[in-house]
Amino acid sequence: MSRDPIADLRRIAFLLERANEATYRVRAFRSAAKALSALPAGEVAGRAHAGTLTELPGVGDVTARCVAESLAGEEPVYLRRLVATEGTDLDAAATALREALRGDCHTHSDWSDGGSPIEEMALAAVELGHEYVVLTDHSPRLKVARGLTAERLRRQLDQVAAINDALPKGFRILTGIEVDILADGSLDQDEELLARLDVVVGSVHSGLNDERGRMTRRMLTAIANPHLDILGHCTGRMVASRPAGVKGPGDRAHRARTRAESDFDADAVFAACAEHDVAVEINSRPERQDPPKRLIRRALEAGCRFAIDTDAHAPGQLDWQRFGCERAALCGVPADRVVNTWTAARLVKWTSSRG
Repeated sequence: MSRDPIADLRRIAFLLERANEATYRVRAFRSAAKALSALPAGEVAGRAHAGTLTELPGVGDVTARCVAESLAGEEPVYLRRLVATEGTDLDAAATALREALRGDCHTHSDWSDGGSPIEEMALAAVELGHEYVVLTDHSPRLKVARGLTAERLRRQLDQVAAINDALPKGFRILTGIEVDILADGSLDQDEELLARLDVVVGSVHSGLNDERGRMTRRMLTAIANPHLDILGHCTGRMVASRPAGVKGPGDRAHRARTRAESDFDADAVFAACAEHDVAVEINSRPERQDPPKRLIRRALEAGCRFAIDTDAHAPGQLDWQRFGCERAALCGVPADRVVNTWTAARLVKWTSSRG
């Protein structure tokens, strides 16, 4: 009995993304899946039998071989090797924390600098067992990431509503944004739109070398804004080291490179987060690992809530929460302090009451 070759190609792409393999490898399998999904029923098998799959744009020798193996009822060798080397189990505390998570509050689509459509990201989240995912594409001033103008964000909100109607019952895309924290601490989007969104993540993407006092004032102003729900990757650092099992560069927006932490008064910033009930993000991206563990512990001591997020720019990266959970567990962060262990209804009630 044959397997679903398109599903196998997408699974391979997912596992490659999760392992942070080179983008061109992921693209080869996603492009092949897209090309085959456009064919009429039966044509994939017919082309595989005739040996003409590689005549299709986006299908190469490796992906064609995987399709042939799937149609023959075999798990493709490429997929089998990936599954066999998926990585090691998390320790008990990290596993328990990961199992408590119901969703992901920081993700990107191809509306900004992500690599996949909203639907693709949502379906991958469903497969991971999430109950919701928050779509947080960038705000307008981050032009390198194709940040969303107010007009584009309004169009995206309409599309999310339409997609939600077609998704499996019990799963929901929550509306959101990763809004830039500007030099004066203001948030880079219309107030009216920020008030409409379910979740607002605020991050510093520019002026990362600002002197300590200026950066502290900038962050404190943003934290006091009633629309801000989560403080994203607060130090802005990039690290050279990666968790076990993660190799090579990630997506184009997040190639591995080193960058020092921004300098700010962490005690003042975390005290403000606790006072204004703004969650501190534990960013799970392997090249970020932000904040460092010493700051996670200080935020915990300050009484902060947390959000363990992937900052995913591709479907397979949605499984990177395990990296954030490992670091949170090492710092003793309890599940009841993590906002994305909550149901979607409770999360939205919290963000609404804050705004």
